[in-house]
Amino acid sequence: MSQPDPGNVTLDVTNGVATIEFSHPKGNSLPGPLLQRLGECVDEAGTLPNVAVVVLRSGGVGPFCAGASFDELRAIDSPERGAEFFSGFARVILAMRRCPRFVITRVQGKVAGGGIGLVAASEYAIASEDSALRLSELAVGIGPFVVGPVIERRIGRAHFAAMAVDVEWRNAQWGERCGLFAQVTAPLGLDDAVNTLARRLAGANPEAMTEMKRTFWEGTDHWPELLQERAAISGRLVLSEHTRRAIAAFAARA
Repeated sequence: MSQPDPGNVTLDVTNGVATIEFSHPKGNSLPGPLLQRLGECVDEAGTLPNVAVVVLRSGGVGPFCAGASFDELRAIDSPERGAEFFSGFARVILAMRRCPRFVITRVQGKVAGGGIGLVAASEYAIASEDSALRLSELAVGIGPFVVGPVIERRIGRAHFAAMAVDVEWRNAQWGERCGLFAQVTAPLGLDDAVNTLARRLAGANPEAMTEMKRTFWEGTDHWPELLQERAAISGRLVLSEHTRRAIAAFAARA
């Protein structure tokens, strides 16, 4: 029996721009190994002396990111495994936070769940007009505990609460109004917009950008502990009967 496609993460550096691309056949979802590799690539890009800016993107023309892997979610059988599962997105968010370079995120399609946390953790996100948003955790019986701090920091508590409570899709214009997307463009103009900004930042003063990023993230020194605590909450909730039923129902519709 052939093994399922594990997905891929690549890092390419050209003219001062480090492009990190992740891909997975199931809607660019992010199982644990991909999340680990993604965090490692962000850390690596931040150490390279020839890198001035990082571009984060996903492969293909479908969803930007479908969030966590449902196959792994269904396999959780203990609070410890649950906490480890939900810590995956925490590690990527923390890697983006400590990276001394600006991270530009290119969003080409729908983004759900933990994928919204990746968008919120970047310094600047450029999205296509068809990039709908859904913070879907409550629909499967848990909550956006791990990604919550970074989303709330980006768009404010009121908008975050609205997304967390009403789990229906929101359009890209809503994301731009709330500050999750810094810019929304036509699909055919997405790459030009990302590349133009990346080239401009590649020529900017790297020390100034590093100091700017440090100020952007002031007040988050406690996040390693906070996100671990949040992962433990989700790790407990995922074992509840309500959540098990919700996940099974969701998987049956997929």
